[in-house]
Amino acid sequence: MRDHNERVVLSLLRQHGSLAKTAIARMSGLSAQTSSIIMRMLEADELLIREEPLRGRIGQPMIPMALNPEGAFFFGFKIGRRSADLVLIDFLGRIRSMRHTPYDYLAPAPIFRIAAEGMRDMLAELTPKQRERVAGIGIAAPFELWKWADAVGAPQEVLDQWRDCDIRARIQELCSFPAYLQNDMTAACGAELVFGQTKDINDFVYFYIGSFIGGGIVINGSLYPGRSGNAGALGSMPVFGNDGTARQLIDMASITGLERVVTTLGRDPSPLWASPDDWGQMGPELDEWIDTAGKAIAQAVVASASVVDFEAAIIDGWMPEDVRARVVEAVQKHINTFRLEGLSLPSILAGTVGIHARSLGAASLPLADRFLLGQKIFRKEI
Repeated sequence: MRDHNERVVLSLLRQHGSLAKTAIARMSGLSAQTSSIIMRMLEADELLIREEPLRGRIGQPMIPMALNPEGAFFFGFKIGRRSADLVLIDFLGRIRSMRHTPYDYLAPAPIFRIAAEGMRDMLAELTPKQRERVAGIGIAAPFELWKWADAVGAPQEVLDQWRDCDIRARIQELCSFPAYLQNDMTAACGAELVFGQTKDINDFVYFYIGSFIGGGIVINGSLYPGRSGNAGALGSMPVFGNDGTARQLIDMASITGLERVVTTLGRDPSPLWASPDDWGQMGPELDEWIDTAGKAIAQAVVASASVVDFEAAIIDGWMPEDVRARVVEAVQKHINTFRLEGLSLPSILAGTVGIHARSLGAASLPLADRFLLGQKIFRKEI
């Protein structure tokens, strides 16, 4: 664990990439001496590295300091309703190793076997020194996994096994480093906050389209998890379907809905889960799904904006970039058809993390807990 001032320095360097000691002192409010001492300690701990001196100025050249990619490593484990992802990232948030495992539905025993075997194999690829610097594993999983059995085509008796399953404790039994747990969509929102290109946006509502759609909320530059950790449960938001009946967003803008259509047409839906970068050839069914999803998400954006004056609504998901771009366009198109008196609409933006937002968000949990301050601190310009 790092003390407060060390976290200030590490957080500022995560935000800015590299800084000289004088800049760290100015931005943090620490004295030049204190800043210098902290940076020497962090360098000795191999959490910081020196970059090339900046020459061409009067006096001694300035030496920028940056995070050492080898300073620490973190696992992120995403448990999804149709696939699991295990990633290993370095101190800069770069993916060093990844394992993706699709399945028809999730049951506890296979999930924990995937985690155990994946961590074993990835750790074996590291040097002894790198293994010592693995600082934790974060888990991103939907809460109440036993629900929506019909929607995912899973036997209820299998999903019921999750009712009394302590996911964090089970994963903790598999490793010697700390394990953390967060709702998967909140984790995805956290990934956009920590690793995404959103540092100039202080307040945003976030939508992630996966098997089911969900989301998260960032207020004043910090992730807002809510009382039970389920804030931003946007999939449960009431919206109107194309026939005018009241539905939930989860029914209108989830990939499982597109899967049902593809299956009904007699085609193989497996690329939707196995190949998020390329869904192959799709025709009118994809066009219709994008329009339906866009209209439903537009309703959710307008409803959210009536409660919180968000700067942006960010849309990401388990889908090819061109499909995501079309969803963003559809949302904007349908928002323009609503009555908007009294509202200041947020900008509609595509996410910048992409398909691995949930697993990267999971990996950010030990990173933030052990090395950083709250996002508000290390995101704002001082």
